[in-house]
Formats: sequence, structure tokens, C-alpha cells
Amino acid sequence: MRHYPAPITDRKIRFALVGCGRIANNHFEALRQHHDRAELAGVCDVDPRALDRAVSLTGASGYASLDQMLQDCDADAFIVTTPSGLHPEQAVRIAASGRHVITEKPMATRWEDGKRMVAAADAAGVRLFVVKQNRRNATLQLLKRAVEKKRFGRIYMVNLNVFWTRPPEYYDSAKWRGTWEFDGGAFMNQASHYVDLIDWIVGPVESLQAYTATLARDIEVEDTGVISLRWRNGALGSMNVTMLTYPRNLEGSITILGEHGTVRIGGVAVNEIQQWEFARPDADDALVADASYQTTSVYGFGHPLYYDNVVKVLRGEAEPETDGREGLKSLEVLVAAYMSARDGRRVALPLEV
Repeated sequence: MRHYPAPITDRKIRFALVGCGRIANNHFEALRQHHDRAELAGVCDVDPRALDRAVSLTGASGYASLDQMLQDCDADAFIVTTPSGLHPEQAVRIAASGRHVITEKPMATRWEDGKRMVAAADAAGVRLFVVKQNRRNATLQLLKRAVEKKRFGRIYMVNLNVFWTRPPEYYDSAKWRGTWEFDGGAFMNQASHYVDLIDWIVGPVESLQAYTATLARDIEVEDTGVISLRWRNGALGSMNVTMLTYPRNLEGSITILGEHGTVRIGGVAVNEIQQWEFARPDADDALVADASYQTTSVYGFGHPLYYDNVVKVLRGEAEPETDGREGLKSLEVLVAAYMSARDGRRVALPLEV
């Protein structure tokens, strides 16, 4: 049984954020929506221009280094939105200082690093949260409940598609983009929330076989890939990912075909329930029409809902929806896929027994 610091109930929970790049704005806006229970005490970036923008936008104190922020900022929890390859070292340092850690996806680019982050949080007695905001999408919440209620009966086949586009300018915008050490490829970076659905919605994976390719972008990692999957429940399926869709983002979808049901959630980012048929009715069926929503952003609108859970956990009112151990599940599938593609072989899970 792990013991955590006492719940914070007599004041707002103080957050600090390190890494003021493009995803940071989603975190700033989410915290603004919870201003009655949370506040942003500090922001940090090694780029002075990015730091100045974040300070101007949020009014939080600015810090030029994580060491300085750890020393001088009295935040309860530190949010890590830096390049993915930096997450492990920063998370370990934050945990060692006695603060809770919230890390963007993917939690790490290497399996050993992910485990090290979980161990560091355990040793320090702090919480480690991994951001999986798409889980809060109304469309996916309905699908998750349908699986939990066993409405599909036996699940036969599952297909996930991420047909998006990332132009050369995207990868050229920062040196860390498109590298193995700091970024990971189309699976690990852009499609990682969809990889998360493989285990969270359907269940543990028995084995997989993957192919990856770098077809058009001048990067170290893949811009396109496919995974064939066998789940422990017997279902078969595939995941198809590319960042080369012409001329714009086309589809982010999951389709489940089962004994007693068929569901397809599509749109540009699993935001539209396009097929919802089951042999037996359920009260959730009345919610389908209102669950779909319009979006131009592949990030979705889940960050505020995600932070609601984080705040409730730190106030002692809830259990975490996606902690470090939950984050390891999708990292394990990602690492297995890259191993399979590299070695040209089927990879069985778990990676360690």
C-alpha cells in the first residue's frame, strides 16, 4: 500500500508547468477552467521567447530552468510538457523533490525509462499522472461502457485508423521533432492516444506484428506504419497510421465488430459516432446523438475533464484515472511494435514475465 501526502482541502492546488510549447496552451486553458480549485504558480522554458509568452498569457512566475523552479516555486504538482525524451529525467527529479508529476504523452520513449518514472514516484511517495485526455471524450466513454457491459458479446475484430498529415515544416520547427531520442514516430507521438485505446477499450494484447516506414519526411522515425494485433480475448485487428494524408487530417477512428454489436467512431479525432448497433437496447443508446461533437483540433476537448480528475485526486476525492502504471500499458504496446518492425517478427506481451 503506497502512502501519499495528505489531501489538499483548505486552499487551491498549485501547479507549475515546464515546457511552454504548442500543447502547453491546452493545459493553461484547462487550469483556467478550474480556477476555483487550482492555480498556475509557475512556468518554465529554456527558450526566453516561449517563456515570455507563457508569463504574459498566464500571469504565472517565469523560470529559466527546472532546477530553479523546483527550488523557488512552491507548487504541489509539476506538469511536464517538454519533448517526450526529456520526460523521464525531469519526472524523476520532480518526484525526488516531493512534488506530484503530471506528464504529457508519451510518458517516455523507452520501456526502461517508463518503469524508472513509476519507481521514482513510488520511492518518493508522490502521484504520477499520465495525460490521456482523449479517454474523457463523450464518444469513447460510451464505447468503453458498452464494452464493460458486454454489449458486444464476443469481440471479433477491431480496427484503428489515424490518417493525418504533418508537413515538412512541422518536423523542421524544432530539432527534437522526428528523432528517436526525443520524439518517437507517428505511432509514439501523433497516434499514441489511439494506441492507448488498444488496451483501455479492448483489453490486454496477446501479440502483435508491425511494419513501419519513412516514406516522405526527412526524419529518423516513421511517418507511416501498420500493426496486426491479437488480443487475449481472441479478437483480431489492426492499426493503420500515416502522417502523409493529402491534403489535410482525414480520420481518427476505431471500429469494433462483435457477436451482438457493431460500433464505428470516426471523424478527424474519434469525435463522431458513425455506427452504433446492438442486439439489445440500453439506456446509453439515447446519449449517442449528443455525444458526437465538431472539432478542428486533433487534441479534442478532454484536458479540462482530465484535470478535474487530477484535482479531485489531490483533494482526496477520487482515484487517478491514468496513473503511471496505466501509462505503461500503452508504452508497452508501442515498444513492442517498434521491436517487431525492427526485427521483422511477432512480439508477444507482456514484454517481461
